[in-house]
Amino acid sequence: MRVVPLVIAAILAVGLSWYVWASYGGKFGLLLVIGLFLGLALFHSRFGFTSAWRQLVAVGNGTGLRAHALLLGTAATLIALIAGTGTGLFGVTPKITANPIGLGLFAGAAIFAIGMQLGGACASGTLFAVGAGQSTIVLTLGGFIAGSVLYTWAYPIFTGWPQVSGFLLADHVGWWGSWAITIAVLLGIVVVTRVIQARRTPPPLGSVPTARGFARVFRGSWPLLVGAVVLAVLAAAVVLVSGGTWGVTFAFALWGAKLLQLLGLHPETWEFWQTSSNAKSLASPIWTDKTSLTDIGIIVGAAVASAAAGAWKIRAEIPWRTAVAAVLGGILMGVGARLAGGCNIGAYLAGISTGSLHGWLWGVFALLGTWVGLKIRPLFGLGNPKPTDSVC
Repeated sequence: MRVVPLVIAAILAVGLSWYVWASYGGKFGLLLVIGLFLGLALFHSRFGFTSAWRQLVAVGNGTGLRAHALLLGTAATLIALIAGTGTGLFGVTPKITANPIGLGLFAGAAIFAIGMQLGGACASGTLFAVGAGQSTIVLTLGGFIAGSVLYTWAYPIFTGWPQVSGFLLADHVGWWGSWAITIAVLLGIVVVTRVIQARRTPPPLGSVPTARGFARVFRGSWPLLVGAVVLAVLAAAVVLVSGGTWGVTFAFALWGAKLLQLLGLHPETWEFWQTSSNAKSLASPIWTDKTSLTDIGIIVGAAVASAAAGAWKIRAEIPWRTAVAAVLGGILMGVGARLAGGCNIGAYLAGISTGSLHGWLWGVFALLGTWVGLKIRPLFGLGNPKPTDSVC
């Protein structure tokens, strides 16, 4: 246990929760608290999207992707219950929509996946790694924000790309029909990954140090499947409290725009920020933005979890090629997430768990991008899993 970081992180967690709850109301305060628990769960389970796809594509280890299937299936079950019954807290009604399907989705997902293989983390992974004191990923987050701002500045270039309206299963077969189809496909993925793994016999996943007994709850680490279930429950809680699905990356564009305003620039004149919903977000405090609240909560929650586990430590020495890869990867993820309308959380998790076709397509093109990213990683001195490794 690292006492000083733990005390600081705990004070931040309690203080921010109290401030938001007292100043902006229970809805926003609860979203921040959900974010804190997301950070704790992400860190303690080391739940990865980047590593899961890398292990599958590089050596055929589908353990991580099967954990994704459990996360997606559990979230789909809970969200079907919430949306199907119209249940919500604080007077909200769940609003589940399908993102458009087109060139932006395909290109954005692939670009994002290349970026996460270079940057070393996905969107949610970037947040919890920053909270855990991983200095390389701080560079990734900086690039992520820069890439998001770059997209919003160049937004007119990306408008008008060919696309069709989204497809939501619940609109055609109802919420329980949507749930049944989603679960069936996820079970198929579990079977396919087991077949691939049996044929390629990849190295197993490396073990993570863990506490014993009840202390494991607070000091970690958790089994991957436990992390999947906890994250699914928390993702459903976001829907219950806010009426919308969990997302991560819109906040990066918002933070970048607000930083530019502090520097005397005027991103509010850009076309992206002149749409009604975006303009409202930019004009409002970040403490009323759902995505900002859960993102900040993840960072602080992961800081609490890593300090409690004795793992919080800033490492100042970063090889220059690793640093370049981190920044470049972050920029690619920032552009890719906005272009695709979401990341591994806002498009992949939210899309599949709500029965939207765009989530599945995002996953397919992210796998293609992962393959490209694995080819590029060695240029920056980054290794890939090999069949001869003792562990992944």
